[in-house]
Amino acid sequence: MSSLPISSVFNDGYVAEQYENYRRDPAGVDESWRQFFRFAEAIGGGTGAGTGGAASPDLLRKVAGAASLVQAIRQYGHLAVPIDPLGSPPPGAAELTPEFHGLTDADLAEVPGSALGFPERETAADVVKRLREVYSSRLGFEVWHLSDENEREWFRQQFRSGELLRPLPDEDRVALLRRLSEVDGLERFLGRAYVGAKRFSIEGNDSLVPLLDAAVAEAGKAGAREVVMAMAHRGRLNVLAHVLGKPYGTIFTEFEGKRPAGNAESGTGDVKYHLGFRSKREVADGCSVALELVPNPSHLEVVNAVLQGVARAHQRVAGAAPGTRSTVDVMPVVMHGDAAFPGEGIVPETLNLSGLRAYTVGGTLHVIVNNQVGFTTDPIDARSTHYASDAAKGFEIPVVHVNADDVEGVVMVVRLAVAYRMRFGKDFLIDLVGYRRWGHNEGDEPTFTQPELYAKVRGHPTPREVWAKRLVEQGVLTSEDVERIEKEAFARFEEAHADVKAGKPKPSHDPEVPEQGPANPPPDETGVPAEELVSLNEALLAWPSDFTPHPRLGKQLERRRDALHAEGGIEWGHAEALAFGTLLREGTSIRVTGQDAERGTFSHRHAVLHDPESGRTFAPLANLPRGQAAFEVYNSALSETAVLAFEYGYSVAAHDTLTMWEAQFGDFGNMAQVVIDQFITADRAKWGQDSGVVLLLPHGYEGQGPEHSSARLERFLQLCAEDNQRVVYPTTAAQYFHMLRRHVRQRPRRPLVVMTPKSLLRLAAAGSSLADLSEGRFQPVIDDAGVADRREQVTRVAFCSGKVYYDLVKERGDQPMAIVRVEELYPWPHTELAAVLDGYPNVSEVIWVQEEPQNMGAWTYAAPRLAAVTGMKLLPRYVGRPERASPAEGYLGAHQAEQARIVAEALDGVPAASEREKVGQA
Repeated sequence: MSSLPISSVFNDGYVAEQYENYRRDPAGVDESWRQFFRFAEAIGGGTGAGTGGAASPDLLRKVAGAASLVQAIRQYGHLAVPIDPLGSPPPGAAELTPEFHGLTDADLAEVPGSALGFPERETAADVVKRLREVYSSRLGFEVWHLSDENEREWFRQQFRSGELLRPLPDEDRVALLRRLSEVDGLERFLGRAYVGAKRFSIEGNDSLVPLLDAAVAEAGKAGAREVVMAMAHRGRLNVLAHVLGKPYGTIFTEFEGKRPAGNAESGTGDVKYHLGFRSKREVADGCSVALELVPNPSHLEVVNAVLQGVARAHQRVAGAAPGTRSTVDVMPVVMHGDAAFPGEGIVPETLNLSGLRAYTVGGTLHVIVNNQVGFTTDPIDARSTHYASDAAKGFEIPVVHVNADDVEGVVMVVRLAVAYRMRFGKDFLIDLVGYRRWGHNEGDEPTFTQPELYAKVRGHPTPREVWAKRLVEQGVLTSEDVERIEKEAFARFEEAHADVKAGKPKPSHDPEVPEQGPANPPPDETGVPAEELVSLNEALLAWPSDFTPHPRLGKQLERRRDALHAEGGIEWGHAEALAFGTLLREGTSIRVTGQDAERGTFSHRHAVLHDPESGRTFAPLANLPRGQAAFEVYNSALSETAVLAFEYGYSVAAHDTLTMWEAQFGDFGNMAQVVIDQFITADRAKWGQDSGVVLLLPHGYEGQGPEHSSARLERFLQLCAEDNQRVVYPTTAAQYFHMLRRHVRQRPRRPLVVMTPKSLLRLAAAGSSLADLSEGRFQPVIDDAGVADRREQVTRVAFCSGKVYYDLVKERGDQPMAIVRVEELYPWPHTELAAVLDGYPNVSEVIWVQEEPQNMGAWTYAAPRLAAVTGMKLLPRYVGRPERASPAEGYLGAHQAEQARIVAEALDGVPAASEREKVGQA
């Protein structure tokens, strides 16, 4: 009963019973009742529990009703705020009326404010009036769902003091008109100069630009040195021009269809409303804030997680201890669409990352640029919630709704948002409710689908006109002042446009980002002196004296001491740890995430050890003697899209870091396909952007079914072009070791896609020796050492990649068929393959063997390239599974039979050496 408002259970008998209990023992009733009776006794002149003097039941009823009304205004006041600039009335709530609580206005005037915890001089009527001005006038606050009392109390203090919500001085209000004139003027000028051209205008949500202006200024005053932003296409050109300072001339040049200087220059480029930009802006006290808007393709909300990765990378503190970050230094800002925020699954995935150790960035300012319509879809068909922002409340994010025509209110909200973010290190969301003046794009006719909505839009003044009218009515400016400000803005557009037409575009001010990271020797020099590896191996087996790893695991790791010196004794996980350790000592930081990255899905990594007695953890790689860089390894949330997008963004910004994402199974990369397609493989061609992200994708057919076998190698190979990425399928621990070290040294930095093993992780034949790591290098092609002494007898060469090599070798016996491993599939190693093939003078047949179905795997990619290696003299023959809809068999018996058939077919018709000798003698 105590959880309900007191007024909802108020009856004389029940109150009398509770009061008697209170008089006997105040601790015997709930705190809400104790507070109520203390107020009642204060009103009635009593001196405490058990003293008598309580107020009359009628007055108590009014106090209870007033208390419930006050709470309702705080809780539901946002439902009475007119946040729609087009005039649709707010829904309101019955709880906001005195009548709902059994009161009249006269009753409120009788209740002293002290009974509600407010100053003595006020009545409940005064309190209610003041609270309505805060909660139900121009801003709609949703903050009471926050579970942390400190946060709720902070908001109470802000609302009481009004400091962050104070009105702006007149000079700032005039500055807002100048900004709105620039925003509105640019859109109108583009519409006139480039009739029918798509620009996805900001019109209807023009106050987004002042919002971002204020966010940058407030962040700078709070100590931020950088603000990084992400957004979709709507309004992007205006944000580029007026927030980031991209020159008008550069934008006009893009509308002319020409490629301007700056970060739009790349392989194929991208449309102007997808491009990114970097700049600096002066803020208070002569300080400057670096600004970045990251590029974003049409799959709009995926960039949210990309930005988080960029922000976290930028938050690292140069010159400080490895891994030190300052979340105050860099503030991320993400702009969402009102249909996309509840509609795109990447949004809650990214919000879920916000408080996790691996991904936190100290709070993001979210802005829903609310058009009140999707492409042509009304909110009733776009979401199942009242507000577009409702999903955020599940992540305990404060939400404020604001009318986009109230530009002063917008600035007030930003002050509150940035202060909260800096104080609590958490996300904050602003629902900027405006409209879309045109259709989805400027060539679209919106009245086909929303005729009533667009009748309102056509008759509604622009945000600039709304604000100008208010300033004139309040005597801040004259109509002549307003007209002059508008003409000044237009004059700047006309001047820049004339320069472009005359062939004199203004240069881009987008600064180049220097290549970062340690200076490296040539990529192929990846061997490490044996004595260094021995020393490192010992360091990896050392843990604090008061730390005891799991006994079984401790013994398993201790065996690495002897394995280092055994022929083929270094397993996959062991080689990885040694590669990581050498890179850390050379100054390359390492970041590894994935759903089981700390241990490894297949229990092969064990980068983080757990003490079963104390529960403590210890990461040897993060505590190396002479370690010169940061090592981070985290188990990720159960997400592929958001997590891989985050790591991609991190890799773009952290050029000095080996950034790796490991899928639980390679097949699960399917869930991140949009990140792979639109960011990882195309970023250099579209945006001139470098990423060195590494994808570790467990791949191989072990009879575990169609969702635990294939990392979809064929898809990555189809996406390969213009040296955009590297695709490798290593088969030994040493190959993996050298591959990682080579990747760090290669320039330009490109993504690395690795088909990693499962059954090979501990296969003795896939193990390597100390000499393989100290003296070797990564081999794009590995020739067959098993037939090195009888090359002239070989007539068939089988090319393959990955695990199937070991299946073939196991069954080959003494048959003189060469089995050649293609370890790097892209870039295609034509020269190396040709050299290998030249070593077999009598070859008459070339086959390609794979585990995957014929329409999958590497076959369709490798076949024409293998033919070219032979000079088109030998066309390769396919050996593998037939074309299939599903990647693998779901039954172990069927899988084993198919694997056996593939191996038998590959070897069929190749006589054993003894048989060839008999034929030769005959």
